Amino acid sequence: MARWLRPLVGALLLLEVAAALSFLHHRYEEMVQALFRVQSQCPYVTRIYSIGRSVEGRHLYVLEFSDYPGIHESLEPEFKYVGNMHGNEVLGRELLLQLSEFLCEEYRRGNERITRLIHDTRIHIMPSMNPDGYEVAAKQGPDSNGYLTGRNNANGVDLNRNFPDLNTFMYYSGEISGPNHHIPLPDNWKSQVEPETLAVIQWISSYNFVLSANLHGGAVVANYPYDKSQDQRFRSHRRTVNTPTPDDKLFQKVS
Repeated sequence: MARWLRPLVGALLLLEVAAALSFLHHRYEEMVQALFRVQSQCPYVTRIYSIGRSVEGRHLYVLEFSDYPGIHESLEPEFKYVGNMHGNEVLGRELLLQLSEFLCEEYRRGNERITRLIHDTRIHIMPSMNPDGYEVAAKQGPDSNGYLTGRNNANGVDLNRNFPDLNTFMYYSGEISGPNHHIPLPDNWKSQVEPETLAVIQWISSYNFVLSANLHGGAVVANYPYDKSQDQRFRSHRRTVNTPTPDDKLFQKVS
């Protein structure tokens, strides 16, 4: 290829990639349309299902990629992505929509790595856990949007801090030589959580997820278990100490 043609071809390829992607914020209806568009383009390896509804009645949709959608295959790992837990943190929401489009497009093109990934893994993608909060933030627009605008759900609750605190139970259990896994939820947990949180907990209980990722926006940081460290007393005052899990090296590598 002539030297002067190489930059031109490279530019054309970049334009082709840029044209295939839609770098836009998606309101709820647009997000739903984007998910169903991917499903219609890759009908044999995708499925859309809802795990429940938000406070204001919006579906919490999940797009699944698998060679057998809707079926758990023995020994096949299941992975879930969750975005937009904080309604005004839009990066995860848009990245997961882009990931969905990418997986479908590359599968149709015969990309061997993507084909192997979809055939050997069951992937569940939830672009938005907090669609109500997103709509609040989107209505304000970027110029007048405060740090807390749309962060919480429609009841004003931070969903990221709405799950039962099992870390404390686990630490206490360790002190009395009790179990450090399969710790049951408190008896009254359903009355203490929001509809979105309830739906996600029931979702987790219904599928054999082996690994998950929750995408936020803001600082560049990776949180992994145990995210809540153990407090220890040192001469009448408390100090936070590192409390790694037995899988700490794996979590660091994955992060």
